[in-house]
Amino acid sequence: MVEIRNVRAGYGKSEILHGINLKAAPGEITTLIGANGSGKSTLLRAVLGFLPLWGGDVVLDGISAKKMRRDELSRRIAYLPQGKNVPDITAGRMVLHGRFPYLHYPRRYGAEDMRIAGEAMDRMGIRELAERQMAQLSGGMRQKVYIAMALAQQADIIVMDEPTSYLDIGQQLKFAQMMRELSEDGKTVLLVLHDILLALKISHRIAALEEGRILQWGTPEEILEADTVSRLYGVTVKTHRTEAGTQYFYEI
Repeated sequence: MVEIRNVRAGYGKSEILHGINLKAAPGEITTLIGANGSGKSTLLRAVLGFLPLWGGDVVLDGISAKKMRRDELSRRIAYLPQGKNVPDITAGRMVLHGRFPYLHYPRRYGAEDMRIAGEAMDRMGIRELAERQMAQLSGGMRQKVYIAMALAQQADIIVMDEPTSYLDIGQQLKFAQMMRELSEDGKTVLLVLHDILLALKISHRIAALEEGRILQWGTPEEILEADTVSRLYGVTVKTHRTEAGTQYFYEI
């Protein structure tokens, strides 16, 4: 469980988040949406402890994040940031970085770390890329490596900022299924997505941010009933119920 309690934060003298209250529950996918500059990524940084809080608190499974060491936070939260540098290492070594919070001096990977990293790569379908240099991979392939790294961390809380960047439609659908599986495993999944239709499709709860405040919070159905998408983006989303579930599409 991630509880964001009246969080205020910003950069320099500029306050970006103005008293955010939000809960992301175990077994659910909670997605942040909003226009550029609405505070989505800033909120993730505040949750992760990368950005000092000006007020309020972030509570993880009943414990204030302020009382946790960095290694404790890393074991609790797996984070996939937006806009990552491309390191000069192989894909396999990159995935193994997800095991770093569990290593002790002299920080050598063991058989269990290798097994877990291998399973994460299998889940993403990238085992054959293990010996390839990251710089040699396409943007989509690198993104799958980063997701595998987050999975290898085996944290109870998964936080991802624009994880579907560079993924084609087929891979986006596979990603959606994987997020559902993680939530069914009891993980707390917190995402930032710009793809509104995907957010509506996979999320249990959606928080719409506007200028550093929560504009609307609720299920996808409640978000649509409140006409939140139209207010944020100037577009209308319609629904169509099928045997495969509710389908979402933009009205043209």
